[in-house]
Parts: sequence; C-alpha cells; structure tokens
Amino acid sequence: MQYFSYLEDDDVAYVHEASLEILEEVGLLVRNEKARRRFAEHGCTVDHETEMVRIPSAIVEKYRAMVPPTITLRGRDPALDVTFPRKLPVIVTASSAPDIVDPVTGKARRATSADIANIAHLVNQLPGFDVFSISTLADDAPKDQFSLSRFYPALKNCMKPCRTSVIDVREAQQVLKLGEMIAGSKEAFWERPFINFGYCSIVSPLTMDFDSTEMLMYFAENDVTAYGTIAPMGGLSTPLSLSGMLTLMNAEWLAAATLAQMSKAGTAQIYNFLPVFADMRDGAYAPGAIEIGMMNSAVCQMARFYNVPAGGYLGLTNSKIPDAQAGFEKGMSPLLGATSGVDFIVMGGLQDALMTFDYAQVTIDNEIAQMIKRVRDGFGFSKESASLEEIKATGAAGMFAANPSTLERMHTATFMPEMADRKLREQWEQEGASTIQQRALNKALEVLSTSNPAALDADTDARIRAEFDGLVAGDSVVPEGWVPFDFGVEKITRKKRVNRRRQSSSSTASAA
Repeated sequence: MQYFSYLEDDDVAYVHEASLEILEEVGLLVRNEKARRRFAEHGCTVDHETEMVRIPSAIVEKYRAMVPPTITLRGRDPALDVTFPRKLPVIVTASSAPDIVDPVTGKARRATSADIANIAHLVNQLPGFDVFSISTLADDAPKDQFSLSRFYPALKNCMKPCRTSVIDVREAQQVLKLGEMIAGSKEAFWERPFINFGYCSIVSPLTMDFDSTEMLMYFAENDVTAYGTIAPMGGLSTPLSLSGMLTLMNAEWLAAATLAQMSKAGTAQIYNFLPVFADMRDGAYAPGAIEIGMMNSAVCQMARFYNVPAGGYLGLTNSKIPDAQAGFEKGMSPLLGATSGVDFIVMGGLQDALMTFDYAQVTIDNEIAQMIKRVRDGFGFSKESASLEEIKATGAAGMFAANPSTLERMHTATFMPEMADRKLREQWEQEGASTIQQRALNKALEVLSTSNPAALDADTDARIRAEFDGLVAGDSVVPEGWVPFDFGVEKITRKKRVNRRRQSSSSTASAA
C-alpha cells in the first residue's frame, strides 16, 4: 500500500544523521544514576557530576537495530490481543484525564474509580477501539493504591488490552500481582502477561527524568510489555518548526530506545509521540492542531526507516463539548495519520486538551475510529468487484437495488454509522430533532444498562479483594439519575413542508 508522505528519502536520512550528531555532541541530561551507569557500561561518555551522557553514533546504531519490528499488546481474552504493524491501525482511548463530564449533571468533576469501571465496560463493547488506555485518574484511590485503583476497575470490566503508566516499581509490582491473581497463578500470568504499561522517560529537550527512566529499565529487564512516549511542545521545548521538532524528537526517541535495548536486547517499542505546538498568542497547549497530524506523517516515515511500529496521539481536541471543533480536530489528524501509515492511534474520549473524559465523546469517537479503519481497509478493487457483467445485465435505466449482489454487499460495501444522522430533516424533526451528543449519551447508557460480559467471576474477585485491603469497589454501575433523553415528537408533517416549498416556488415564479 502506498502511503502519503512529506519527506523525501534524503530528508529522512538527514533527520537520522542530525539526531546522531545531537546525541554524540550535545547528549542528554540523565537524572537517574542507574541509567547513567548503564550508559557508561555500554560505551557512552558519562559525566556524573553534571549528569550529562553523550552517546556515540556507533552505539546508537548498534542498539536501535535490536528493536523488534512488531509489538503485541495483550488482553484478558487472547482473541483480543493486538500485534502490529498490521493492515488496520490499532485504535486506543486517550488516557489519564483528571476530570469527567458527569452524565447526570453535564458538569465536569473529578473522576473516580467507579467512572473507570463504567468506561471500561463501555469501551469493551465499542468495536472501534482495540485497546483501553485507562481514560481517567481515580480521585478516590486509597493511600498506596493509586495505580491499583485504576487497573483493577479497568481489568475487572474490560477484556481488551488495558494500559496506563504507574508512578514507581512498587506500584508496577502491585498491579502485576493483580494480573497474576486474575490469571489464576503467577505461572499462568507470565506465560501470557496481559497487563500493558506506558512511560514517558524523556522530558524535552534532551532530559531523562528519574522515575520514568527507572520504569523504562524495570519493564525491559522483567519482560513487561510497555512502550514509551515522546511529548515535546513546539516553541517551548523544541524549535518552533515542524522539521526542528522532528529532529529533536527523533534524537530523544533513539536515546530511549537505546537505553531499553541496553537493559534487555529485543525489548519491543513503539515510535510513539505526543507532540503539540504551543499557540504562541497565549502559550495554550494545542493538541488538536492540524500540525499534529502533519508531524505524525513524518514520524511514520522515520518509524519505517527504523522498521518499528509508528504511533501517535492524534484525535485530541481543545473543545469542551462534542461540537464541530471536536469533530474536525478529532477527524482530520487521525485520517492524515491513517493515510500516512500510522500503526497506533491514541484518540478516544478526551476533551479540553486531555483534561476531561466525556461519555458522549468516546461513543462518537468510536464511530470516527471505525471510519478511519474503513479508509485503511482499502478500496478493495478487483475485476469481480468492478461488476462489469452486472452492469451489462442491468443495462441502461436499470435499477441495481433489486440485484442479489446489492443485498449481499449492503453491510460490507459502505460503513453504516449509528451515531451520525442521515434522515430527512422532516423525519429528524418528527423524532425530536436530537443532537449527536444526546444520541451518543443514550447509546452509552444503553450499553451500561446491560450486564457486562467482561466482568470478573465472583470467586476471582473475592480472592483479589482479600489480597488488597481497602480496595475500591471496581463495579460497573449506572450512575443514579442518568436517564435517556426523551426526544418527543414534533408536530411537523412532511405534507406541510412540501406545501411550504410549493408556496415558496410559486412566489418565486410570480416575482420572476
């Protein structure tokens, strides 16, 4: 398949060579002593007083070649595991919003573990999403159970791969213990580890912090599935240019990938990024900017150069509601990413620059995700699908609707949206003139009002609760007071609408 691209082969080569030059001549500020020692043991130049590490080009080239070409994210149900690159992009919910739009009041509030349980239940039933990246924080988490209070309700209610980051090794071990208990034994879990983590070890420009770098090494050393994300901000932590951001970000990704391979050769990675450009009028964080999609196109080219999966946070928005702004910001960049060959798209559910989750938004984003996959699935051209004989047989002024092939293809030839409205205006008005936000909230409520097929069995859950004292409930329960929108019936008939149109035409003709 041919992909859209911005860069020529010489441009890609230049970015790579420039990145090597940055790492060898400028280096990185590495706050983690263990990481500095590891770099030194593998041939890098380390100054422990200044905490600077310079990585020779030959070292980078040696270790970046060890990154595998694929990665697998696993879920509780093996049938839902995802290995990529593959033909269709893996589409993921966006994660870690502190707030949620309450579906009863319509106002933003702090998110809790109960919200995570409900979101996990919903995402498990939304076919557009392949991975549940835990959408919110849990404001009600007990002391010393912050990450456990996010992973437990997620894993309890979702069979798909679940992932998020943790603060430190203690939290990671706590969550991995949870996985062992769900699997039934330590051996069963590590035979197929279905918990996935993320980390962000690079703080642009060219800085490795302590905790996330510690987690990078821990995950690699222990064969825990995890991937990093590079998150620069153009104009503040990178040059204010697409090319400058790409060059710096590429150097940072190479540095993180090198340390991961030094920690354990063959550690799977994603060339994953969350670059944003500051709106220089006021410094606003702008993850919905079209330049994010443009950057992703270039990242896809760099990832293919390194033969690794390409990922990006693409369907993000600064909008606070599921409006037109959310629609175009959540549609344009992911579509550009899909046509550029992206393998992994983080896009679902968040608004207000990753600050707030919204049930209506994630249900709408599910439909956007399915459209993106439809685009990547391809045109499907063949001599058979060109239907020459059918065209001949139907002939001039014929009707294809009556042909058996039309019935056979009606559910596969085109994507059939559920949230998008395609009715005539008169029918839409008669059925209450609903908005997509209202329809999406009703859909979310419908899913959450049914029993959850992904819920953990009672015996397993009881063992988990006995192990972790004071653990949050983690059950998916419809929030009290959440009722579906009743759209009513408008007193407008098609006949009256037609009469008005005729009157209007008559008036126009008289005026002429």
